[in-house]
Amino acid sequence: MIQRTLKNHLLKMAEKFPVITITGPRQSGKTTLVKSAFPDYAYSSMENLDERAMALEDPRGFLEPHSRTGIIIDEAQKAPELFSYLQEIVDSSGTMGRFVLTGSQNFLLMAGITQSLAGRVSIQHLLPFNLEELGRMVELEKTSLDNLLFSGMSPALHDRKIAPPDYYPDYLETYVERDVRSLKNIGDLATFTKFLKLCAGRTGQLLNLASIGNETGINAKTARSWLSILEASFIVYLLKPWYKNLNKRIVKSPKLYFYDTGLACSLLGLSSEGQLGHFYLRGNLFENFIISEFLKSAVHNGKKLDAYFWQDSTGNEIDLVVEKGPEIHAIEIKSGATVNRDFFRNLEKFKKYSGLSRENSNLVYGGDKNLSHPCAAVISWRKLTKSSLFKSVTEKS
Repeated sequence: MIQRTLKNHLLKMAEKFPVITITGPRQSGKTTLVKSAFPDYAYSSMENLDERAMALEDPRGFLEPHSRTGIIIDEAQKAPELFSYLQEIVDSSGTMGRFVLTGSQNFLLMAGITQSLAGRVSIQHLLPFNLEELGRMVELEKTSLDNLLFSGMSPALHDRKIAPPDYYPDYLETYVERDVRSLKNIGDLATFTKFLKLCAGRTGQLLNLASIGNETGINAKTARSWLSILEASFIVYLLKPWYKNLNKRIVKSPKLYFYDTGLACSLLGLSSEGQLGHFYLRGNLFENFIISEFLKSAVHNGKKLDAYFWQDSTGNEIDLVVEKGPEIHAIEIKSGATVNRDFFRNLEKFKKYSGLSRENSNLVYGGDKNLSHPCAAVISWRKLTKSSLFKSVTEKS
């Protein structure tokens, strides 16, 4: 079993909150993580119809014995009736960290938590592996970049050594059939799948819901609703634009990314890593991969990443801008394995716009070695998680 970075943070939060909640996409390793972090706790899954019936028939009798010994309640969103009783029990016991809830349907789980457990629960998210976690399982120095982009970072895929073409289609079918139907009353799942594939085709691009909706054959309101499903179930996330004027960040279009490039590749119809070499979206997928590394690592360290992108009126762009207190870090992302001077053009323009120093200017690229350059620190994707930049913005101080 691979040690997950989130485990240490979970144990700390269990000393401060009576209830711990872990959400994340399906097959991200939530159950394995909580069983490892809390090995002496009882375990009950609300996907088991018999266990759910017993829990709902006598909620107090189900919960109270564990107020001192601890219990993991898996897929807790399937039994939201328990939350009110849970509130009563944790308030009377005053014991920390004895109830651990997991769920892969963030929207439904959070609806129950905000109604009954506000102020009593620490909410954490477990996402697919990051590079550091995957490196505990495979020899990354022997793994190609295209292999990682194509395979993605799903724990289940790597743990069971499943080929991506065998894994992601089944994962997608399970997601659509189980999660989408329970979140929204979508009659035509084929149309929803088409919407999802069109989103994959916009990876790393400005979000234009009207365009995606038109191509899918749905109106803008439905497209926005369906996008919210993808966000709530940890399939996609949106990166907002960075401006000196904070008000502008609210009204400008975000960019669309997937939490896992393996799923995006599958949705784009790629059947082997060899097809990535000259694929028109390879640069976008690499950008997605690197930005997700920052996001996953921050989340697994219990930290919120204040991340944005920058784009001016003439199309000059910085792929990732991270705020850390009063400081900002600019990160340009290029998939090429050979550094050339054009890689630094947008960083130079951003420096003039923002007054950014060389120390906070960075280029992450598809080559194997860190390099020195007068404009910015040049960081290999292989060495990203070991860099001072990465540790500074993703780890808690």
